[in-house]
Amino acid sequence: MIETIRSVLVAVVGLAGGFAVGSAFVALLIVLDLVPRLVQMTRAHRRSGVFESALLFGALYWSCADFFDWVLPLPNAVLLVPAVFQGVFVGMLAAALTEVLNVIPILTKRLKLQPYLFALLIAMVLGKVTGSLIDWLVLQPK
Repeated sequence: MIETIRSVLVAVVGLAGGFAVGSAFVALLIVLDLVPRLVQMTRAHRRSGVFESALLFGALYWSCADFFDWVLPLPNAVLLVPAVFQGVFVGMLAAALTEVLNVIPILTKRLKLQPYLFALLIAMVLGKVTGSLIDWLVLQPK
């Protein structure tokens, strides 16, 4: 009997945590206007449902893959395609967050780095790419 109550309690806490994380993810996407910006940049106004569905199914798939320990025994060359899409998503999310918070303009103005803005952006991009490659290729266990 106690084991059943414990299992129900774990399920309720897990669902509550999932709802909290899912709500925060959706709120972040709404605040950053990520989907409308993508639709506007790609000029695909009729296909906005595709972007929304891709976000939904991507989050659902990767949650299940993480939860159930799904493994795709594919060569690294094939896994490069989803890795690129994941990198694009994270990059767009980070860029949208930076744009909303106006971090880079405020930083360059306060530190008097306006003449070096392009070099600063390139350094940030190259640093992110280099750090990610080192993490994926060197530090991650095989």
